Amino acid sequence: MELQITATSPEHPAALLDLPWGIPLEEWPEEHLVSLPRGISRHVVRFACAGDEVVAVKEVGEWAAVREYGLLRDLDRMGIPAVDPLAVVTGRTDAVGEPLEPVLITRHLGGSLPYRSMFETTMRPGTVNRLLDALAVLLVRLHLTGFAWGDCSLSNTLFRRDAGAYAAYLVDAETGQIQPQLSRGQREYDIEVARVNIAGELLDLEAGGSLHPSVDPITFGQAIADRYGELWHELTRESVYPVDKRHHIDLRIRRLNELGFDVAEMQIQKSPDGDQVTFLPKVVDAGHHQRQLLRLTGLDAEENQARSLLNDLETWMATQDDYAPGDPLGARPEVLAHRWVRDVFRPTVRAVPLEVRRAVDTAQVYHELLEHRWFMSEQAQRDVGLEAAVEDYVRNVLPHAPEVPAALPDA
Repeated sequence: MELQITATSPEHPAALLDLPWGIPLEEWPEEHLVSLPRGISRHVVRFACAGDEVVAVKEVGEWAAVREYGLLRDLDRMGIPAVDPLAVVTGRTDAVGEPLEPVLITRHLGGSLPYRSMFETTMRPGTVNRLLDALAVLLVRLHLTGFAWGDCSLSNTLFRRDAGAYAAYLVDAETGQIQPQLSRGQREYDIEVARVNIAGELLDLEAGGSLHPSVDPITFGQAIADRYGELWHELTRESVYPVDKRHHIDLRIRRLNELGFDVAEMQIQKSPDGDQVTFLPKVVDAGHHQRQLLRLTGLDAEENQARSLLNDLETWMATQDDYAPGDPLGARPEVLAHRWVRDVFRPTVRAVPLEVRRAVDTAQVYHELLEHRWFMSEQAQRDVGLEAAVEDYVRNVLPHAPEVPAALPDA
């Protein structure tokens, strides 16, 4: 058998060739491995260095590896939060020529943690709720694109800090399938699997003493179904408004935007007697604020981080002399946004020590600085300004912060 590496981009195979493919993954030497928190998996999984990149390597059967690799690529094309597939390695043999199991390689998701690592210290109920909110959003996004997960659980998800909330990423797609549209029964099956899995995972944490006494595993397992149902209803429900109150359509669109979703297409029908308007969102895509921030500034952030940065950008723009919305002689928003990135965002982030910026993505750093400015201003009963907030944050907050602040749950 010959070693074969099927990869998404040409630069990865060269670096991947340096890994010890002739050794079972369980026996890989420490020199190739990276010590990172791992979740529970039915397969052997290791984190390793491939050139300058950290990758997750999972031993799995060839058919399953190739299938999951294809599904993850499809999810990436659809803009779904999931780990990036890099390669499938087949044709592995050990020193005496015995075949070894193929592997699926994905890029390590920086700043993320499996849920068990987040429960190493007892997690407050409010934080558990935020994790479930993130997972419900992920499940809705998957279903809107026609992806049936088949094994939704906390174990098959990674979580990253997203301003004051969390963002959930799909890790394990081997049980999934993509269809043009999911039936109600398919969606309900996914929800039931999620409910049972999450209740079981929380019961396991409870048995190990890692669950807050006020967290009832069964109740919180049901909570994922309730959160999913509320979000799905809001995104897909048909609304009927009096014909003289069409502004309610705008309010509905704003509510969807606040949830992080765009209305890409909508259907509006007028009743025969002309006294009612029916509004139905046809297609809803997540990442409204992400896309808006990326378009204006080129900054790539999580949804809540993007909302926080956009609020700061809009406030700053209003202070500029050439800011004139609707005036063709005023500076375009893209020009002002570029100026904000150059004169405000970058200098502010660079004032934070480099080791913090390496551990936490810059959007999260800036959001935390904005939060600190708000707290200081509340105490002073006046706006203290960003420069003073940064100075106080570096001097008084960072020395007492955890080693990797973005990767840790609220205490």
